[in-house]
Amino acid sequence: MVVFSKNPINSVLFLIFSFINTAGIFLIAGAEFLALILVIVYVGAVAVLFLFVIMMLDLDVNQLKGEIKKYYKVGIPIGLTILVEMGLIIFLDPFKNESAFLNKWQVNSELSNTERIGEVIYTDYFYHFQISGLILLVAMIGAIVLTLRHRDYVKRQNVEEQIMRDPDRSVELKDLRIKGDSQ
Repeated sequence: MVVFSKNPINSVLFLIFSFINTAGIFLIAGAEFLALILVIVYVGAVAVLFLFVIMMLDLDVNQLKGEIKKYYKVGIPIGLTILVEMGLIIFLDPFKNESAFLNKWQVNSELSNTERIGEVIYTDYFYHFQISGLILLVAMIGAIVLTLRHRDYVKRQNVEEQIMRDPDRSVELKDLRIKGDSQ
């Protein structure tokens, strides 16, 4: 539904739904940290950002559909290649030998998945983690700068005008009379 939905906003909502489903699968598999990160990062940040960008850009869906047809010649072979690779992985089962990717001497059964991942991230990959955060910050600032538009009909705050105002003309006292009041 993410790909085939006619409305881009509905596509983003289906994307959020698929992220939540994937988080549920991670919970069933015992990877609670990945499920939590998926919900926090992807649903809480990325999908909401997509939603805001789509609503801010006010896309013309008919024009986009016409442009997508240009990429069928490239997209169909790539999609078929991915489909064949997925079929080979499912039917040939290359992961049946578990010891090929799991070193049993390094696993500490006293720690949970979240504690193990945190230990690795904040010891072995600390600088990589910090650099990725900096890259995301730069990307966020770039997205804000690129989508910032000044429109004439939007009221803006002029701080200099507010500071330089004349205090005597700022407040005006009115004498209010209530009906039926004799004064």
